[in-house]
Amino acid sequence: MSQQSFFFYITLSLILTTSCERSKQNLIPESSGANGESVIPQRELSEEFKSYWFDGTAEITSYALSQERYGELREGSMVAIFVTEDFDPELQVKADSVAETNIKVLKLNKTKKFLTGIYPYSIMSSIFSQLEKQDHAIKVTNSVQEWCGQVFAQMNNRDRYEVTSYSYFQSEADEQLELDKHWLEDELWNLIRINPESLPTGELKMIPSFEYSRLRHKDIDAYNAIASLKQGDSLSAYGVRYPDLQREIIVYFNSRFPFEIEKWEETNAGWLGDTTRLKTTAVKLKRIKTAYWRQNSNKDSTLRDSLALETSL
Repeated sequence: MSQQSFFFYITLSLILTTSCERSKQNLIPESSGANGESVIPQRELSEEFKSYWFDGTAEITSYALSQERYGELREGSMVAIFVTEDFDPELQVKADSVAETNIKVLKLNKTKKFLTGIYPYSIMSSIFSQLEKQDHAIKVTNSVQEWCGQVFAQMNNRDRYEVTSYSYFQSEADEQLELDKHWLEDELWNLIRINPESLPTGELKMIPSFEYSRLRHKDIDAYNAIASLKQGDSLSAYGVRYPDLQREIIVYFNSRFPFEIEKWEETNAGWLGDTTRLKTTAVKLKRIKTAYWRQNSNKDSTLRDSLALETSL
């Protein structure tokens, strides 16, 4: 089967045949401790996983981006940076020093850059997933900057999801809210990289990505969703459909460890009542592993060539 045919088959199957999938809705198979309290189980990390992710480098992948905005497709670039780091679970920030209380997280920094006419957009999302326990993402942040202004949202996973959101729009001005712990669309990429078998399937509640909520001016909340995982010999696909939002996402990834993400696509309701549904896509260009934080001199800008990225912004 050709790759194009495979993509078509996967897309059709995800949209039309979710009922045959076994349902896996609970990320956290909680057990009871000695005093009856809920205990989140540990996650067993393979030696293969440790060798790849604890080698002192980050995995960086560039993508050719076609982004829907204001009812038109915009060409741009996307970069996904996966890296493990020590994390302070109390403050929920990167740890400055070694401490017994630190935990290990897999962090994804996902960036987008594209133009809308005369002015540029810059979007960044950061997702932190702890590796030692089978829990939801411990923290998610998102920011969007363009010439009209900027917006920012942050979720901290504590007793509940604690969400703060800031926007230059009056209707979305400073907000603080708490949400029950449902699936987070933002955490799906990290779950794919850690263990695709932990992805939920079937009918469930999911909180759409913060990027979507801000760009589409939707309440940050859990919505009904249908999720499906289709595993192939070389390429697998994970899709989520939100019937009430007219939103669909599909992430394509390699079926074998380290489960690299090769492509993703997103389709939403038409802009401002337009019935045309344009598809946002991102297709892999280049991938490297490197300690990029040490490569910050002017001469290091040539390394952007290895990611097929422009050397100037």
